[in-house]
Amino acid sequence: MSSSETSATPLLVLRKITAILDAFSLAQPELSLAEIRSSTGVPHSTVQRLVANMVQEGILDRHGDRYRVGVRMAHWAAPATQGLDFLELLTPVLRRLRDELGETACIFRESQGKRVCIALAETRRMLRRAVSVGEIMPLHVGAAGRVLLAWNPEVAERVYRSGLASLTDQTITDAASLEESVAKARADGFAITTGERVSGASGISAPIFGPQGELFGALTVMGPALRMPFEVCASWVEQVLAAAEEGTRVIGGTIPQ
Repeated sequence: MSSSETSATPLLVLRKITAILDAFSLAQPELSLAEIRSSTGVPHSTVQRLVANMVQEGILDRHGDRYRVGVRMAHWAAPATQGLDFLELLTPVLRRLRDELGETACIFRESQGKRVCIALAETRRMLRRAVSVGEIMPLHVGAAGRVLLAWNPEVAERVYRSGLASLTDQTITDAASLEESVAKARADGFAITTGERVSGASGISAPIFGPQGELFGALTVMGPALRMPFEVCASWVEQVLAAAEEGTRVIGGTIPQ
């Protein structure tokens, strides 16, 4: 075997390991060997051998006949982002999502029982739903609010008891109904709403997680309902989940167990 072939072999193995890790996502945090093989196109015997080695090294964790990205990965991710500004890391993610879908992409975080826009890539279209960095909004309305409540149960309980003000005829003002809607967002891994905060506006949102698996914020795409009816929002779920997963990855986040 030539020296060039010898040097290429480790690179090929690394590509296969990377492909295996890329198969996992927020939407599919657990995979079987068959699902990994289908996603990567790597032969069964190779997948079986590499996955076994990755489990042994803590790169993957095994639960029965299914696999997850190993907790050890979080220890490697943390130093990679040490000293870096999370918003600096997340801005390119927002811009790519904005360019892909054509609508405003932003990130909201919970603060003192409200939600605050902390990052923004605004649509280039003339007709837009105005939002600005630092803008404060209620937590009980909109897709971002739903996500922030779904992964923050203590805040959610306070919101349920606080009295839910009606902002439009689509606003949920019954605590039990809101709790049910929040539970659905948690189960689905995303939320879609239309006209809850502002009539004629829609949003789709998914969670970004921090280094300890805590909720960092809600990545949201928002725009006029005439361009973003429910059916269009539903067709964007995979893109928004992928962007949220990328956001989690670039800040060294960990998907909670």
